[in-house]
Amino acid sequence: MGRQRKRPVPGEAATPPRKDEKPPAIHRKEKKKKVDIGKIFINISIGLCIFSLIWFFYALYMRSSLAKRVVTLHPSPRVLDANSSSAKVSPERFWGSYRPQVYFGMKTRSPSSVVTGMMWMRQFSDMDVNLRHTCEQGDRLQGYGWLMHDGITFGVQEIRDNDFTLTTEFVKRMGGNHGGDWTWRITAKQHSSVPQAPVISLMFYAAADSQGSLEAHIEERNRLASITGFSEELGNFKISFRKPVTGELSSAKYASYNFLQTVSPGLEKLTDIVKYCLNRRFVYSPPSGEKRHYIAVDTYKPPHHQNQQKPADTRKESDFVVHQVTVQTPFQIEVLFESGSFHNRPNQMVGSFMTQELEKRKAEFDAKFEKTFGLGSKGHSQAHIKFAKAALSNMLGGMGYFHGQSIVQSVYNEYPLLYPEGALFTAVPSRSFFPRGFLWDEGFHQLLLSKWDPQVTREAIAHWIDLMNMEGWIPREQILGDEARSKVPAEFVVQRNENANPPTLFLALQELIEQLSSNSDNAASQATLPFLRRLFPRLKTWFEWYNTTQTGPLPNSYRWRGRDKDTNLFLNPKTLTSGLDDYPRASHPSADERHVDLHCWMALSSGIMASVARLLGEPYEDYELSHQVLSDNNLLDELHWSEQLRAFSDFGNHTQSVSLQQEKVYVPPGQPRHQFPVARLVRSVRRAPKQQFVNALGYVSLFPFLLHILTPDSPKLEHIFRDMRDSNKLWTPYGLRSLSKSDPLYMKRNTEHDAPYWRGPIWININYLAVRALHHYSNVDGPYKEKAATLYEELRTNIINNVYRQYIETGYIWEQYNDSTGRGQGSHPFTGWSALTVLMMAEQY
Repeated sequence: MGRQRKRPVPGEAATPPRKDEKPPAIHRKEKKKKVDIGKIFINISIGLCIFSLIWFFYALYMRSSLAKRVVTLHPSPRVLDANSSSAKVSPERFWGSYRPQVYFGMKTRSPSSVVTGMMWMRQFSDMDVNLRHTCEQGDRLQGYGWLMHDGITFGVQEIRDNDFTLTTEFVKRMGGNHGGDWTWRITAKQHSSVPQAPVISLMFYAAADSQGSLEAHIEERNRLASITGFSEELGNFKISFRKPVTGELSSAKYASYNFLQTVSPGLEKLTDIVKYCLNRRFVYSPPSGEKRHYIAVDTYKPPHHQNQQKPADTRKESDFVVHQVTVQTPFQIEVLFESGSFHNRPNQMVGSFMTQELEKRKAEFDAKFEKTFGLGSKGHSQAHIKFAKAALSNMLGGMGYFHGQSIVQSVYNEYPLLYPEGALFTAVPSRSFFPRGFLWDEGFHQLLLSKWDPQVTREAIAHWIDLMNMEGWIPREQILGDEARSKVPAEFVVQRNENANPPTLFLALQELIEQLSSNSDNAASQATLPFLRRLFPRLKTWFEWYNTTQTGPLPNSYRWRGRDKDTNLFLNPKTLTSGLDDYPRASHPSADERHVDLHCWMALSSGIMASVARLLGEPYEDYELSHQVLSDNNLLDELHWSEQLRAFSDFGNHTQSVSLQQEKVYVPPGQPRHQFPVARLVRSVRRAPKQQFVNALGYVSLFPFLLHILTPDSPKLEHIFRDMRDSNKLWTPYGLRSLSKSDPLYMKRNTEHDAPYWRGPIWININYLAVRALHHYSNVDGPYKEKAATLYEELRTNIINNVYRQYIETGYIWEQYNDSTGRGQGSHPFTGWSALTVLMMAEQY
């Protein structure tokens, strides 16, 4: 029988539980619940810590990964093989005038080329030292540029200094394994108005660039007779300096000689080294004439500045040798480069042999020029044809070969990074002011060069596309190497990967495709198809980069990134990325902007992508659909047509009630004014901005017409043609002005330091697109066909006549032209896109 429980007696104290007796179940549950909640909290805390750590390290990894993307090159095979520019693969293009930033010089298409060049100065002048070397607008030359240049074998340049003219000529001859030989001839003649023949010093030099060696060979005490050298790309070579003569068949002329043999840490230092070693202790004593002290190279002593803490230049120093010859005009001097691997040369290409070879190349150039452009058959005068030859030649002679690293930055980089090393073969906008590659300029350059030599265009495009990173971004301004960087203001050096540039290379690709389609049997075009096949993987990524990074706030709208952010200092913040710099956009940059020019560039690009894909048998439907959508005139009207302006326009957060005002600086009574900041011009906003069309009539308004997006029957063409022909808006006797004369920002400064740039002046690239578009609409059926034809003839004639007239009057083709006078202004010579005048003369679009 089980044990009975004791019944409690009322009033009797409860018996305390024994130590080993378990608590009641309900108490156990409550205690357990508390323990379980505590454990849950601990587990959650541990889990959150682990998750936070994982997320932290993942974020670090992702940031590190994203930070590296900007400097990680595209993974697909390069368009160009690594040795495509070598003497073995491309011997005829190995040597060239690939140093556009100097008045006269040559180098090879290799990363560390031995470079050659020429400096000069006039002796016994009023100026102390007037050394000329790099192309500088401050030198105030009467004119300089290539008159003939075929891009490969020869060139003839004329340099008009104040009282004499130098003609620089070169001819190449193939042979051996290292690009063959070449000869220079420099001819100096005094101007007829000069009373006394000037005495000139020419300084020929050779400089190794981090590799290779040079050795000077001296004769007659101080005359440098030759330089022998060796480099990996050139093997053994010899450069010989012949004595000056009056003419080809005359005997040697009296001259004084000097030489310099030293080292240089970089090519950008060559001018300074020569300047620092100039000395007046030398005597010029011609047989008949007074003895005079002249300036010449002497021992080089690096400058020492007291108390100047400059970091030591850690670069490897390379050989630098200079041959100076001082002689009175008129005279002629030849310099001969001979490759050590050219064993069976028939003769030295000097004297009459040089003349024969030069005349042969000139005749070939003339024949090819007429065959290509047909200006003679179109009735152009010989003077106009000579001008056109100079425009083309100076673009060809301005081709540069650069090697180095860009400096880039993304939003994931705290500091700028060095981009991977790369090479670039490209034309340049201006030898004096912009002697480097610009992405949107290059598409225009290649429109002209593709007519002359499609291989140049294929190589230039390939070099640009091979500089693409894994995201599809190409730095829009290529500043490669110390020599190029020395010409660029610091604020423009760093390239940011959110910033685009108009994809004008598609214009050049369109031209190559048309050449291939119209004449597939032509040998010059047959290389285009395999070229496109290698290009296509990168081209897809490039297009996709634009299509994802430059999108706008609405479907199928687009917005340029990279506008100036400091709105306080700009009348209208610049949009450098669009190529049109200070052209008026929305007054207050925001993510709500829609840019009509970029929309049209994307419509054009998608159509060309579809053409390339179809040509290669690749899927093209998506590109074609994009092209159809972006070319839809109804969509264009919806996004960009302003009924108020009766024109296409950007859209954004905008007010026209802005001006630049002198800022107020408070100076306490009795305090000297000079101790306080200088008053600046700052922007004053008189009315708050709102979402609206920008309504700035000018080049941007024309883009649907310029890029042939509008259908031939579009009623918008009537408005565009009316505005183009209105002299109170865009029309001038010299070309179309960039911004309507009736616009509030017409010819207004953007800051106290920035003169108007795209706010009135005439630019030839956009005028070329306008002439091309008028030609297009005058040759397709539509209600505006006749009006387009009339405008075409007028505009084309005005542009050609003014650019030619300014060239004759000033000696230069210019960056832009004044819309009131037609006078050339800005950078000069500017035989980048201003040379498109040649295509207008030839009526080749």
